[in-house]
Amino acid sequence: MQDQRIIMGIDPGTRLLGYGVILLDRKKTHFVDMGVVDLRKETDHFVKLKRITAEIGALIDRYHPEHMAVEAPFYGKNPQVMLKLGRAQGAALAAALIRDLPVFEYAPRKVKMAITGNGSASKEQVAMILSKTLRVDLQGPYLDATDALAIAMCHYYQLTNPFADQSASTNWASFLKAHPDRIVK
Repeated sequence: MQDQRIIMGIDPGTRLLGYGVILLDRKKTHFVDMGVVDLRKETDHFVKLKRITAEIGALIDRYHPEHMAVEAPFYGKNPQVMLKLGRAQGAALAAALIRDLPVFEYAPRKVKMAITGNGSASKEQVAMILSKTLRVDLQGPYLDATDALAIAMCHYYQLTNPFADQSASTNWASFLKAHPDRIVK
């Protein structure tokens, strides 16, 4: 691992989009920043997407992360909500990809498992463990920000886990390349 590395985590949302930034050095992990992009006052969905791209881009330009980790979309009962969340994730990804920033995707259960050891942990449990791990008070009104921090930490754990299959992918392109038999033509 490099002497220092910055990882940004993103918890996509169309009302509140969380972000978290950590700094890694050879000795420990440091909290850098976290917050939310508050989109609740925006009524036009396309304006929300534009703001996500611009604000995540500004955060990338400010912190210069080496990697971005995002929460993967999960199956929901409402297809419209899934579509909107996918668009929000896409807007954040666009900000990273335009800057040639590598992006990694993690399922919500994997993130919770990495942080708490329980894939069904509550947001509050995740925040409590992160608070202890990073030695910082993470009390705040928005758990979307601590979720984003958890996504960044999950990526860090994936990078440093000697048992993790480093060839295993967290993105669709690599998955399809590794499993061509699963492609339906």
